[in-house]
Amino acid sequence: METQADVPEAPLRPFKLAHQVVSLTGISFERRSIIGMVELTIVPNNESLRLIRLNAKQLRIYSVVLNDVCPADFVYFDPFQDICHKDPKSRSLEVFSMNHLSAAQKVDPDVNNGELVIQVPPEGYSLIQEGRGLRIRIEFSAENPKGGMHFVIPPTSSDDDTAQLNCAHMYTNCYENSTRLWFPCVDSFADPCTWRLEFTVDKNLTAVSCGELVEVIMTPDLRKKTFHYTVSTPVCAPNIALAVGPFEIYVDPHMHEVTHFCLPGMLPLLKNTVRYLHEAFEFFEETLSTRYPFSCYKQVFVDELDTDISAYATMTIASVNLLHSIAIIDQTYVSRTFMSRAVAEQFFGCFITSHHWSDTWLAKGIAEYLCGLYSRKCFGNNEYREWVQSELARVVKYEEQYGGIILDCSQPPAPLPVSSTNPAAAASKQQEIIHYFPIKSLHTVSPKYVEAMRRKAHLVIRMLEHRIGQELLIQVFNKQLALATNAAATKIGAGLWSQLLISTNIFIKAIFTVTGKDMSVFMDQWVRTGGHAKFSLTSVFNRKRNTIELEIRQDFVNQRGVRKYNGPLLVQLQELDGTFKHTLQIENTLVKADITCHSKSRRNKKKKIPLCTGEEVDMDLSAMDDSPVLWIRLDPEMILLRDLIIEQPDFQWQYQLRHERDVTAQFQAIQALQKYPTNATRLALTDTIESESCFYKVRCQAAHSLTKVANQMVASWSGPPAMLNIFRKFFGSFSAPHIIKLNNFSNFQLYFLQKAIPVAMAGLRTSHGICPPEVMRFLFDLFKYNENSRNHYTDAYYRAALVEALGETLTPVVSVAMHGTQITTDSLSTDAKLVLDEVTRLLNMEKHLPSYKYMVSVSCLKVIRKLQKFGHLPSLPHIYRSYAEYGIFLDLRIAAMECLVDFVKVDGRSEDLEHLITLLETDPDPAARHALAQLLIDNPPFTRESRSRLDRPNLVERLWLSINTLACDTKLRCDIVDLYYALYGSKRPNCMQANESQSFYKDFMKENSNSSNTFKKSETKAPERTENESLERHKPAMVTIKRTATEAFEVGDEIIKLERSEEITVVDEPIDVQAYDSETRINIMNADDAAGDSQHTSKRMKTEIYGEDDNSMMVLDVGESTRYESSYDEAKFKTDGSVKKKKKKDKKKHKHKHKHKHNKDKDKDKERERKDKDRRDPHISRLQARDAATPETLSSADSSNSNSNTALGLN
Repeated sequence: METQADVPEAPLRPFKLAHQVVSLTGISFERRSIIGMVELTIVPNNESLRLIRLNAKQLRIYSVVLNDVCPADFVYFDPFQDICHKDPKSRSLEVFSMNHLSAAQKVDPDVNNGELVIQVPPEGYSLIQEGRGLRIRIEFSAENPKGGMHFVIPPTSSDDDTAQLNCAHMYTNCYENSTRLWFPCVDSFADPCTWRLEFTVDKNLTAVSCGELVEVIMTPDLRKKTFHYTVSTPVCAPNIALAVGPFEIYVDPHMHEVTHFCLPGMLPLLKNTVRYLHEAFEFFEETLSTRYPFSCYKQVFVDELDTDISAYATMTIASVNLLHSIAIIDQTYVSRTFMSRAVAEQFFGCFITSHHWSDTWLAKGIAEYLCGLYSRKCFGNNEYREWVQSELARVVKYEEQYGGIILDCSQPPAPLPVSSTNPAAAASKQQEIIHYFPIKSLHTVSPKYVEAMRRKAHLVIRMLEHRIGQELLIQVFNKQLALATNAAATKIGAGLWSQLLISTNIFIKAIFTVTGKDMSVFMDQWVRTGGHAKFSLTSVFNRKRNTIELEIRQDFVNQRGVRKYNGPLLVQLQELDGTFKHTLQIENTLVKADITCHSKSRRNKKKKIPLCTGEEVDMDLSAMDDSPVLWIRLDPEMILLRDLIIEQPDFQWQYQLRHERDVTAQFQAIQALQKYPTNATRLALTDTIESESCFYKVRCQAAHSLTKVANQMVASWSGPPAMLNIFRKFFGSFSAPHIIKLNNFSNFQLYFLQKAIPVAMAGLRTSHGICPPEVMRFLFDLFKYNENSRNHYTDAYYRAALVEALGETLTPVVSVAMHGTQITTDSLSTDAKLVLDEVTRLLNMEKHLPSYKYMVSVSCLKVIRKLQKFGHLPSLPHIYRSYAEYGIFLDLRIAAMECLVDFVKVDGRSEDLEHLITLLETDPDPAARHALAQLLIDNPPFTRESRSRLDRPNLVERLWLSINTLACDTKLRCDIVDLYYALYGSKRPNCMQANESQSFYKDFMKENSNSSNTFKKSETKAPERTENESLERHKPAMVTIKRTATEAFEVGDEIIKLERSEEITVVDEPIDVQAYDSETRINIMNADDAAGDSQHTSKRMKTEIYGEDDNSMMVLDVGESTRYESSYDEAKFKTDGSVKKKKKKDKKKHKHKHKHKHNKDKDKDKERERKDKDRRDPHISRLQARDAATPETLSSADSSNSNSNTALGLN
């Protein structure tokens, strides 16, 4: 199997697929089941065909009949039901990956494999004749599908039974090629055929599927009707889909071939959302000079879809969350882009498909490229260039985190020519990119990888555009579409259907045919090799020679995801006399170039300076030095996959920001200026925010950068807080600037700025590290005077941004949860109380007047989480759990899950993590499951390096079971593999290793506990701890705050009521705080200060703080008056004189209690013995330290610091 997959040309299937009939006669919403029949017409390649392999998963096969007369035996086997059955005890991803790939290849249709193997019986041999069709009829059913199909049955309540039932619908949601989950087929992109589709449904439902609707026939009992569709253009099984529901139907008034479907009650939103879709069709037909390849197009909007949109032949299934009214601004950009991409995928992805999985990048990349061209027409060049820049940044980020993305892994790149100075070892080393998942099968790769691959594919197609020109590239697309259109009109006998497929090699040949250029080297460099280039640029001006000396380095070639680049690199210099472009040849990791300047320095002469756009501008040149160069840019057109580090003086960045017309250069300048907190920077950023000729996203970004600059300039800042006057100038009333004008969002630039400035201002801090009072007053005034009654557009996004701004103003409590103090309404600071009041009011209001997509509630939940993290509220998960339940709107659920994931990481218990894993495994909504998986991967509760009390063997077993047995949900299985890697890496988890060797260490410790001082702590406690170790293991390592279902947050007289009738109040009764937030740091004050403070306290408390690293443990006595601020660094404790004084004082007080701790000689002996032990076996020291930690210690004040490397509880 494995050798076959490596060969670029897969062995031919012994038959060709000519036609397929799919008939579903029983679709039951009550039982969540389907019953049906398929009939495949195949043309055998030779008469010795004895085994027919097809794909089918989670289906019950009843019978297989050949040509209606000959029953055939069949064997069904799905290796995904237990992937690691050969290695049942292994828990490492390295072993799993091999088995995962092996399982995928055993059923891969591209290499003539499948789950369903049909044996042709002897009496059927006569039916098999070369070139004659053979019909295979298969009857099947599926019940309670785990993937591939999704039944949405809203939870019914007593008051609105009928309304809820009316919205029940089902649809297929196949992740890439997973059509086998709802009917038997050849589940390959490379096997197109014609189709006849029949679906029998209740008479009040509509079945929407691919192809043309031929007729709708009522059944004899008049209770049901059958929809008949035909697809006359050959398409592959993965591009067949179905949606059944009580849809409202809307025929596009501009193009009658286009029909839209939505759930009841959403027609007004649908009409608004799709009103510009006809423009996308017109644009693609005009650009490609090709007619739309099918006869019709359907868009169905459904609920609980796990992606935003999925394109199939003649049909797209889209998420209902893309719908919006005319009053929504932000969503319009998103929805229009997604829908136009789905139309582009009709041309490349549905009509022209890929030969193999390794060619998928072409279809994805071309569709994304075409969508980008349409977006540029719709939203402008600035929006397009900013999008390309952000796509590039995301690809770079992914590759540096996980490794290079190889777009076509079917064959290695051609070996580089070897010179005497450059040995081949370096080249071979670069080609080897190893991921923790196999990239040779679509069913084993991470969903994150697939997303990043789509982005990278688009960028590579853009690079091709720059190599051969846009016009010629479009001609290449047009040629492929013309060949495919001709082939689609023929019958299978003509043998032309293979022209409906595209592969990397076919694409290279097509480019050569059209342009005469051979792109093989380009493909080897960017498609068959992973990684990106990373350049750092420094420059020095040589006054004598009037040259600029550039130095371009590639110092990061050994970094993950980065590789050495050889080839041309464009450097663009903006000089006083104009813009000059220079192409440098990059051959080594260090390239030096002397570029002669075209102009002389003239700081004092006034003359307009020509820019690359042709316009001439006046500049204040007083900040310049002798160099005539105003700024330098590398690869300005983004024609390489690269990351840049450019070093130039601050005045050059300021000139670039003010006068460069390319938005990508402005973003670079804004980013760089954060490192230069000067008045000139402040002025440049302020002018950018105020400039109406600037792109709105640049202005918003400048606002956030100004916050960072202002915070670094706190001491020298003069005037009111940053941006206050700008905001009042734009949005304040004429007579009273502190009162905001009525909302008017008709100017979209100002609308986005009005959202961004308050959030940016909320990040401002005084020299004491708190938000300035003027900013707090300003924000509360914005809430107070917000008036949207005369605005054409909704202010939901604006109000959500204001709530986010409130969250940004919060700072940690000076001492988080001091012992003896309670978190009550009285202990809240004034600002925190005002924030909490506002958040509570808004959450209560959202119950009665929900905003679009519950935007405001989403922001409120995140602010409540911040209040908890910063110690203003008790850290409790109940509010988030109630909002994360099934039945709540998706965006609100995801926000609550995000808070829960953060809560678990900071101070959660095992039960909290198990609750999240249960949601991940069992939630009915696939979109919520996938979103939760992504949240856990991006913010894992713990990692392999950080030893955490949450890291337990039962969690390993649970996740391992999921990745081995989730046979029908490829996306979720690969998501959980990603999570497993985030938690444990690719090796065997540490806690499993510790668990297995525990018994050995127990015995070893028992033998040594009597003979060695090292293991002595308290004679009564140590043995008890060892005996009860297994019991202790399952106890939470720390008790945070006692939680009950009725605990809530009370704010003044207001109570937040939740949908689950849970109340949230800030508790008035005292809370026994036994945990610190992870932000807490401990700083011991001088003894004198502590003594002074202690006069004001009526009692002192003792806390034992254990700071443990691998080799040592330390005990301190800390009084209640101690300030908690610095880290648990043992060296600091030992070298800090104040600690020594403190220890002396406490020694007198607690002499009897800790006699053995203060004996210095004994301490030294212990230390020496411990180090000796350590050399012999480092694990012993760790276990000894654990042994010493008694149950009281495990719930001590700082054990909740999950970010530190201390491991106070057992793994």
